[in-house]
Amino acid sequence: MIQKTSNAFIAASWVALGAGTVGFIVGLARAEMLLNEKGYYFTVLMFGLFAVVSLQKSVRDRLEKLPVTDIYYGICWFGTLLSIVLLVVGLWNATILPSEKGFYAFAFLLALFGAISVQKNTRDNMNFGQNEKDL
Repeated sequence: MIQKTSNAFIAASWVALGAGTVGFIVGLARAEMLLNEKGYYFTVLMFGLFAVVSLQKSVRDRLEKLPVTDIYYGICWFGTLLSIVLLVVGLWNATILPSEKGFYAFAFLLALFGAISVQKNTRDNMNFGQNEKDL
């Protein structure tokens, strides 16, 4: 039985993506750090968002028996883990308050979760529409 993703979960996914991303960026904009530091954290966020969407798609493709090369699958995992490691290393060495470090870490993770969920919902609803046509 194929079910369409609920509107509540779709909305919650977009809220998580928006709250994490906007919160992280607003935090950066208001932070008292050098512009190159802000650029580093912004780049890590964008890299992380791209990596998790690509990873979610490649995992889902494999589950649906669509061809995904091992090298691309590995690169997706590597990119996802690397973005998290880069954020951790950056925050570990940052001269900001521990509460700010926690804020950036949780905003980052919330944004990644939201991106994965939005990608999943998009894929589910795309497949739901395809299966509905087959009936």
